[in-house]
Amino acid sequence: MGKVVGIRFRNGGKVYHFDPADMEVKKGDFVIVHTEQGVGLGEVVEGPFPGNEKVHPKELKKIQRLATADEIHTYSENLRSEEEAGKYCLERIQVHQLPMNLVDVEYLFDRSKIIFYFTADGRVDFRELVKDLVRRFRTRVELRQIGVRNQAKMVGGLGICGRPLCCATFLKNFHPVSIKMAKEQNLSLNPSKISGACGRLMCCLQYEYDTYCALKKGMPKMGKKIETPEGRGKVIRQNLIDRRVTVLLESGQEIELEIDASEPRKKKDK
Repeated sequence: MGKVVGIRFRNGGKVYHFDPADMEVKKGDFVIVHTEQGVGLGEVVEGPFPGNEKVHPKELKKIQRLATADEIHTYSENLRSEEEAGKYCLERIQVHQLPMNLVDVEYLFDRSKIIFYFTADGRVDFRELVKDLVRRFRTRVELRQIGVRNQAKMVGGLGICGRPLCCATFLKNFHPVSIKMAKEQNLSLNPSKISGACGRLMCCLQYEYDTYCALKKGMPKMGKKIETPEGRGKVIRQNLIDRRVTVLLESGQEIELEIDASEPRKKKDK
């Protein structure tokens, strides 16, 4: 398999992989490709790098050519038009008093269609809104409802870690995240501590989940009663990285026990 490049068509959008063929392209180049929605202009954000048959299909779509200065100018004009369309759409949403939140606006490169992305708690009757938008922009109009995770990806921002949101920077796809992942990593189950900007469980909970599951193998579970050199006790805390557990003995004494060692270490008095 040959080289592969990753192309993004919108800020914070999904990265799509294409075959550069014999073209010399690099990060930051704008290129013209054929997509399911027609001709598209995108920015090279990954590669080129060797393709992986386990990840990429055998026949990737090829890059047609580098974008011209005029096409890049058209792309910039589309971005300005999107901003104006967003303001008008917000105005009409208020006029019709629709329970929806406009997130983003996207013009196709050839301006054959304009897409309005929005979030809402349920179904919204936006037929009158569509009529207003079609009369104003004289092109095909699509209103596409998205989830709150996609909203965070499009809008961007900073996480509680102080860094830009993973979904808006490098995450290509969303993966299922469960409360079990937080429990396995002994994290606080306080919603404000484990929820992202979207209000859902943070995507980063899955990053080290497999590692913690592997570290827990062979470790006594929380609450389990075990025999120690100093007597029988119950596991009350775990330190997976150091492979130590804190055991509360029947005598009321707490000791730290290294799982791979036979000698316990008494817990220091505070």
